[in-house]
Amino acid sequence: MDQKNITPAQSSNAAAATTPGAQRRILVVEDDPTIVDAIAMRLRAEGFQVQTAGDGPAAVDTAEAWQPDLIVLDVMLPGFDGLEVCRRVQAQRPVPVLMLTARDDETDMLVGLGVGADDYMTKPFSMREVAARVHVLLRRVERATLAAHTPRSGILRLGELEIDHSQRRVRVTGEDVHLTPTEFDLLVCLAHSPRAVLSREQLLAEVWDWADASGTRTVDSHIKALRRKIGAERIRTVHGVGYALETPGSASNNSGGSGSSGASASASPAPAGGYSSAAADEY
Repeated sequence: MDQKNITPAQSSNAAAATTPGAQRRILVVEDDPTIVDAIAMRLRAEGFQVQTAGDGPAAVDTAEAWQPDLIVLDVMLPGFDGLEVCRRVQAQRPVPVLMLTARDDETDMLVGLGVGADDYMTKPFSMREVAARVHVLLRRVERATLAAHTPRSGILRLGELEIDHSQRRVRVTGEDVHLTPTEFDLLVCLAHSPRAVLSREQLLAEVWDWADASGTRTVDSHIKALRRKIGAERIRTVHGVGYALETPGSASNNSGGSGSSGASASASPAPAGGYSSAAADEY
């Protein structure tokens, strides 16, 4: 996350950041009055400041003027839809987005992730789950803010895949790859144990802070989106178990050995300067 986009509540100190809902601004965008009122009431009860919008243009205007820390965003809206809202808001400034959809369609979910959403929920849902997802996304904001100001060892290279922790930047064959916040966290989690198979439950716990297995489809959808950006061949599916990040030479060396065949993981000093626009939306 670019330092200029860190809110005072995020940058004040780590102790304040651990207080759930403290000074956090949530914009709820939903055209159904019953749903928007229920979400707003629950989030206010959790200690958040909440504003609402009922259509696409109002959502973009409110986001620009109010600078929320997170947006709960319905896909189907008057004016223009939630996907367009997400595109326009992310073009203004990086902000985590929890997208709401009435259709349990994976294509819609992938499109939402592709325009910058961090997570999604399918209707119907409980207000308790909405609040839990909001807390999880904001905890990741806090962790990323602290990480951005903590020196890291440098750049991790796995063949043509390069991960710069300090700048939250990813390159494939020397080209910058734009990843959403969740995609970056997911890739880093896999890269910490290259070739090791991580279960969906492990990934949920590490990346999303979820303790139950109800969100395994969320993992699958984010993996698909990540594959499209870094190359499908770089992430191996182990059916019924989970996923592994492939390294150079691993596909042709399944007989065992040291486990490092052809893998090149090296660290070097991170480049100077701030975040690139392709990586600035880390939370």
